[in-house]
This record gives sequence, C-alpha cells and structure tokens, in this order.
Amino acid sequence: MKRQLPLAMVFIFGFLMIIQYFIPHEYSEWVNAFLMDWMMIIGVFALALGLWSLTRVSWDKVRQKKPNWGYSIVTLAGLFLMMFFGFDYFRHFSTAVGSDNYMYIHFYRHIVIPIQATMFSLLAFFIASAAYRAFRARSLLATLLLVAALVIMLRFNPFLGPLQPIMEEFSVWLLNVPNLAAKRAIVIGVGLGMVATALKVILGIERAYLGKD
Repeated sequence: MKRQLPLAMVFIFGFLMIIQYFIPHEYSEWVNAFLMDWMMIIGVFALALGLWSLTRVSWDKVRQKKPNWGYSIVTLAGLFLMMFFGFDYFRHFSTAVGSDNYMYIHFYRHIVIPIQATMFSLLAFFIASAAYRAFRARSLLATLLLVAALVIMLRFNPFLGPLQPIMEEFSVWLLNVPNLAAKRAIVIGVGLGMVATALKVILGIERAYLGKD
C-alpha cells in the first residue's frame, strides 16, 4: 500500500492536470486553480521539511565533529538568525516587519551579497579557463566558435572605429539566426524530454521519487 497509493495519486492528478487544458469549461478552470492552491500548500510543507533536513544534517556534523563541522555551525547560525529577524517579534531590532526588517536587510546586503559577488568572481575565472580550452582553433567547428565569440565580445569596442557598425550588425545576425536556431532546437529537445519524463512518472515507469524498491 505504501507504493500503490502514491502511484495512484500521481496517475490521477497527473492525468487531471493534462486533460483540464483541453476542456474549455469554467469547472475545468476551477479545478486548475484548486490544484494550484494545493501546490502552494505542499510547497510550504516541503520548505519546512527542507529546513528540518538542513538542521538535522548540520547538527549531526557538529555533534559528531565530522570534517569541516565548523561550516555547519555557521550555516545553523545564519539560518536561525535570518528566521529570528524575519519573524520580527522584537521591535527594538527593527524598523519594519518581515523582509523589511532592518537587521534582515543588513545581513542580506553585507553578508549574502558579498558572498554571491565572490562566488561569481571566482566563477568568471573558471569560465575564462574553460573558454580558452574550448576556443583553441584545432578544428573547423572550434575556429567558427572562436570567430563568433570574438565578434560578440568586440561588438561594443569603441577602438574599432568604422568597423564597429559592421561588427555590431554581424553580431546581431549571429544572435538572431544561427544562435536562435540552435537555442530553439535545444528548447524543443528539452521540452520533449520533459514530456517523456512526465509520462514515465504518471504511468509509474519512473519511480525514483518513491525511494529504492
């Protein structure tokens, strides 16, 4: 019963969500809105489950003093501090409620944003290294990739003089014709993959969400 009930619910609700798009009736729209509301409710419970899982895993690392357990202390401290100031029970810490709380904004602007800037700065070096390896003209396709990348990067360069309008027009053509064609092919492929995966889940072929059989 632990397996059959979730499979039956997935099949029923998945089938309902598919057919309701093909039924032009007010009741069908009401069913869609009703199920969307339930998705929000389930999302709240999923958030609570994620918080509990993060807390338990981090606390186990601290309690057992596993490698890098100090980072788990920082994670738990940040989690509970942001929750504390987000609920805004103590007015002397804040000037507003919830996400407008002074300390909440202070922590976000002076801790989270600098950390994100650092991560993206480091990521830029990894991207540059990967681009250097990918753009080496060792074949025809690599040469085309190198030329296209140079055109895109140099299109706003003011030192090109009379060549800048030509480079800009050529870059627009690259973005709107070959790049867009490849992007559409990728999006269509991803869409077909999503449909195939959804059908496998609805029909019970894919059961990874149930855990190990």
